[in-house]
Amino acid sequence: MTSLVPVDVALLGAADVRRLAAALDLRPTKQRGQNFVIDANTVRRIVRESGVGAEDVVVEVGPGLGSLTLALAEVVKRVVAVEVDDVLAAALPATLAERAPGADAEVVHADALRIAGLPGPPPTALVANLPYNVSVPVLLHLLALLPSLERGLVMVQAEVADRLTAPPGSRTYGVPSVKAAWFADVRRAGAVGRTVFWPAPNVESGLVAWTRRDPPATTATREQVFALVDAAFAQRRKALRGALRGVLPDAEAALRAAGIDPLARGESLSVDQFARLAEMRPPR
Repeated sequence: MTSLVPVDVALLGAADVRRLAAALDLRPTKQRGQNFVIDANTVRRIVRESGVGAEDVVVEVGPGLGSLTLALAEVVKRVVAVEVDDVLAAALPATLAERAPGADAEVVHADALRIAGLPGPPPTALVANLPYNVSVPVLLHLLALLPSLERGLVMVQAEVADRLTAPPGSRTYGVPSVKAAWFADVRRAGAVGRTVFWPAPNVESGLVAWTRRDPPATTATREQVFALVDAAFAQRRKALRGALRGVLPDAEAALRAAGIDPLARGESLSVDQFARLAEMRPPR
């Protein structure tokens, strides 16, 4: 039987967010990337663009005061919100009980970068306003940790959104682009203005949508492939035969064997080419 989602959810507006923050004596910190969404239309847009529905179990990271959590609870089967901040994690259950009675929503007080699993049924989607200072590590960690995640939409700094979605050969293509492509097809899903946040950030924001895909067919491990990616972009201006010398014995011969020009740079290689190159590592 399909679980019913609540229809009487009361979303947070700007006045509600400031009232909750004042009651908690909360001062948002840059250290934890705390910029809270104060616009109900924006969180509804995020939920709509994510494509989640009544059958989805959604994991959210950095729920803060609960703006997006409530919008998700209005639509999906279950929400698991992971919050590292002690005060926010303690306060959010009361907000959910008051403004989304009957919702299946659970708060997990933990660092999303350190969790080894989540309570309840496996999540099917990730929808979050990710803390901007750790957005890429959190996204990659959860994609690796939770293979049940089929799709998602995250709000990140606009510059990070560009890097995550950049194709090979582009100026912004780099480590986040390649590693995200290992797990998923990634695309830009729009921009978000500064005025919908409190406090307003000093940077523009962007939405990144992704759909899980099979990783490249390779005999190399993900760790081996990612080690080459890290090395290739650590010395971005160097040709690969030089940049990979420390991690790939006889790098020039390995590149040629993989069908890659030794004078190429990392920014020109797709994730599949990195995977093929990783197969050239000698067995230990």
